[in-house]
Amino acid sequence: MAALASSLIRQKRAVKEDPAKRPVVNKRKPCPKSNKSLCQKQILVLISKVRLCGGRKARNEKRPEPQLKGIVTRLYSQHGYYLQMQPDGTMDSTRDESSSFSQFNLIPVGLRIVAIQGAKTGLYLAMNSEGYLYTSEHFTPECKFKESVFENYYVTYSSMLYRQTQSGRSWYIGINRDGQVMKGNRVKKTKGAAHFLPKVIEVAMYKEPSLHELAAAAEPVSPPRKTVKKSDSPSQKKGRKEAPKADAS
Repeated sequence: MAALASSLIRQKRAVKEDPAKRPVVNKRKPCPKSNKSLCQKQILVLISKVRLCGGRKARNEKRPEPQLKGIVTRLYSQHGYYLQMQPDGTMDSTRDESSSFSQFNLIPVGLRIVAIQGAKTGLYLAMNSEGYLYTSEHFTPECKFKESVFENYYVTYSSMLYRQTQSGRSWYIGINRDGQVMKGNRVKKTKGAAHFLPKVIEVAMYKEPSLHELAAAAEPVSPPRKTVKKSDSPSQKKGRKEAPKADAS
């Protein structure tokens, strides 16, 4: 028994002294990332979370719509009337400065080009090929007006689409001495009918109106028509001859 015990002891010593005879154990190769400290690992996790949050936010955010700086104003004629847009889209004038229907949004749509929109109705003011003013739900080329400052510091608004064929004279928005809205081709820029003084109420930001083609646009809200004096009844018209038209200025 003693000999057996001594032989076992010698075998154990031989195994300890000879490393080549030891059984080979498969060791995992250390990952280079595992050498990072705990603080570095936390920083990497934090950065990855920030990236994920930033990516989600970018997907959810909508592109900001273009903003145009315009004004809410009243257009005061040199003849003492305010241009007015009725709820049904009819264009007329008033001397009442407090009328809410005389407020307009002047939206810049180009260099010295504006769109004139009723603040209450949301309709656009337009001028057709005959020179009549009307209102439209859609913004069309007939709704573009050129804004110019005259010598007396009053402002004129002329159609960007129509003018006199032969002379090239522009057609203007105008109110005559009786407060009637005139045809654009009968308004001269040198006369007081075409001169307006914008009375600014406030500065506002607007979305850029989308341009519609004339053929694709809906029917005008207020069809172009001649304005008739309220005092002129049919019976009165039959009993008298029409007076020759004077140059309304």
